[in-house]
Amino acid sequence: MPAPAPSPASPRPSLRERVGALRNLPPFLREIWATSKPLTLASLGLRLVRALVPVATLYIGKLIIDEAVRLVGAGVAADFATAWASGALSHLLWLLTAEFVLAIASDLFGRLVSYSDGLLSERFTNATSVRLMEHAATLDLEDFEDPDLQDKLDRARRQTMGRMNLMSQLFGQAQDIITVVSFAAGLLVYAPWLIVLLAVALLPAFVGESHFNALNYTLNFAWTPERRQLDYLRQTGASVETAKEVKIFNLNRFFIARFRALADRFYEANKALAGKRAFWGTLLGSLGTLGYYVAYAYIAWRTVRGDFTIGDLTFLAGSFRRLRQLLEGLLVGFSQVAGQALYLDDLYSFYEIQPEIRSMPDALPVPQPIARGFAFENVGFRYPEASRWALRGLDFELRAGEVLALVGENGAGKTTLVKLLARLYDPDEGRILLDGRDLRDYDLEDLRANIGVIFQDFVRYHLTVAENIGVGQVDRMDDRGRIERAARRSGADEVAASLPLGYEQLVGRRFKTGVDLSGGQWQKIAIARGYMRDAQVMILDEPTAALDARAEFEVFQRFRELSEQRTAILISHRFSSVRMADRILVLANGRLEASGTHEELMAAGGRYAELFELQAAGYR
Repeated sequence: MPAPAPSPASPRPSLRERVGALRNLPPFLREIWATSKPLTLASLGLRLVRALVPVATLYIGKLIIDEAVRLVGAGVAADFATAWASGALSHLLWLLTAEFVLAIASDLFGRLVSYSDGLLSERFTNATSVRLMEHAATLDLEDFEDPDLQDKLDRARRQTMGRMNLMSQLFGQAQDIITVVSFAAGLLVYAPWLIVLLAVALLPAFVGESHFNALNYTLNFAWTPERRQLDYLRQTGASVETAKEVKIFNLNRFFIARFRALADRFYEANKALAGKRAFWGTLLGSLGTLGYYVAYAYIAWRTVRGDFTIGDLTFLAGSFRRLRQLLEGLLVGFSQVAGQALYLDDLYSFYEIQPEIRSMPDALPVPQPIARGFAFENVGFRYPEASRWALRGLDFELRAGEVLALVGENGAGKTTLVKLLARLYDPDEGRILLDGRDLRDYDLEDLRANIGVIFQDFVRYHLTVAENIGVGQVDRMDDRGRIERAARRSGADEVAASLPLGYEQLVGRRFKTGVDLSGGQWQKIAIARGYMRDAQVMILDEPTAALDARAEFEVFQRFRELSEQRTAILISHRFSSVRMADRILVLANGRLEASGTHEELMAAGGRYAELFELQAAGYR
């Protein structure tokens, strides 16, 4: 079974783009600082102290060797007891003690750095995740329906979890730079040209690492849609929501084959890149090794010639080896930091997306109460990238206190009309008025707070029954009386009464203690969600599809009674339910085809009468 071909690869970032991505580091560091100043200072301070420990340890080692050589030359080894009694070994003992203390301190500082980094990483990840969710909440519904933005959101979500490696790497780079400076200062005293040799020898490895980091970013960027497909297949092939159909239709082989084919393609692409990286990394890294041994031979020759002591030889060889490792790590690390800074572009570019639907600076509060109602004036709307208009030329009024029903076949535009009313979208043509003012003149949050909508594809939250209802008015989540009243209005009180823990029962199958509900039970809870808020406008968008005809009629009858002095919209395919509305609008192909009461529309003999008779015949 062929898997979908990978997305076209994005152009490999140029050197200028890679260097330019470093502009993301200052805001990244500011975010870390803002997360926790004490933890940031602790991590940097501990690293500063720890950075000086290696050179101090190596230098004390040189002093120990020189002291040992001096004692051997003085014949101290011939009579240890006398040497100990005379204090000839005291200096050596102090040096050994100092090196022991430094070893303990180095281990302690390392553990404290890991401890502070772990705490800071956890807090930063949480803070970044919160910021991501907060920004996502401001975006338009249209943004979430855009596949390209879904890819960008997926990459941004991954960065909230993976960028703390960058923090540790940056702080580690700062620590290594201090250590490099201290080692370089020691080498400058003895042989300055060795540092130049080392830098030249390590440059090819740095260039190679930078090149492969850019290729790795390009690969991951290009495969973002396919990684989302892999996540989808992994979830669909092993989840409680899909288990019934997967078993009945034997879909497991289909999903596994699709997953394996796509995963193998991604594996092969990664494998090819990893192989090239390993080969060239080894080849270019050997130049750095060659430079080290040239310098080592030079130091050994100077020692044989008598220019350096044995302690000097140990100190210089150790310093040069550590300096080589540190410089190699710094150069490679700089290349990796530049590569990871490219990934930060994914996060920060997501933050740069701004919603088009927002409140104006001088936005008005929604009238309390709504006096005249809503008016659609030549309203047209087309979904992004769609060739067909979802709605076109709509002209009608929704009067204050009126119960309006929308009917029409699937795709007629009923749900789209509701989304425009709640300003989840704005019209592409015409305008919608509320009490004579354009809907865009009103405060967006206030507008939505005055509209209670239960959509046909309502969310089933894996929370308690009380919380599932309470999310309808989240600032009143703790008001149990309000929750129970909303439940009684929708019939969800019967659902709660049938559960072992009542309103405190966790529902859904995601968690161990959860209890699954029938479709009708879920819908009653969702309808109660709409009753949680004192909204002036109530909308039921086919939320009763899982209920039988009698249960739906009872829900709508109760809704009709509870909608006194409220503006309400009903959407349903069951004509026996919508006939209780004050007025019925018939939509077809995105246009308003007819309007009137049930009796008027039946008398007119148009589409409404035809659909009503077809449905009624099914019950005869």
